[in-house]
Amino acid sequence: MMRVFITFISYLFHPIFIPFAGTVSYFLVTPKYTPLEVQSGNILPIFILTVIIPIISYLILRNLGIASSIFLEKRRERAIPLLINLGLLLMVLLKVIPNSYTVELHYFFVGLIAATAANLVILFFQVKSSLHMTGMGGLLMFLIALSIHFESNITLAISVFTLATGLTATSRLYLKAHERSEVLIGFFIGFLTQLFTLRYWL
Repeated sequence: MMRVFITFISYLFHPIFIPFAGTVSYFLVTPKYTPLEVQSGNILPIFILTVIIPIISYLILRNLGIASSIFLEKRRERAIPLLINLGLLLMVLLKVIPNSYTVELHYFFVGLIAATAANLVILFFQVKSSLHMTGMGGLLMFLIALSIHFESNITLAISVFTLATGLTATSRLYLKAHERSEVLIGFFIGFLTQLFTLRYWL
């Protein structure tokens, strides 16, 4: 039963959901009036580009024998999915967000791109990090920044997500998908890349 719950956590907080979750979080937190067409003009294409297309890409890679698991547990399986993800995030930054420009989302995706690039670079040095924790660390920092930026009391949401981050770290360790160092590296890559963007919009 414990293993089922832990596995569920790993699926629920899979890194492919982070860009979409950050986008939805922004529109839930922002006090700015945002017309429904502007929200849908961001949310729908971001969902397609960062969730649907990566899932389709994974299925193709699995059929080609390049990826054996959606969690990309083997280091050699990660380069191509990370490159695909990098391209899709750049597409969001350059093609989707400019249509209804929001500075907060712009720099959120700048941070995601930097985090993805960092994970790709360390991969060439034979260092494996937790992509789950990169996503969770990045989104946690973004939520904290939104709370400060908009002077919005979302302490409960931040607390719940902090708990979720801990559960995700536990799940990756419990399933023996990562060493502790890999979990920490992943978290700090996500957290710090978002932190470094704050000077441009906070």
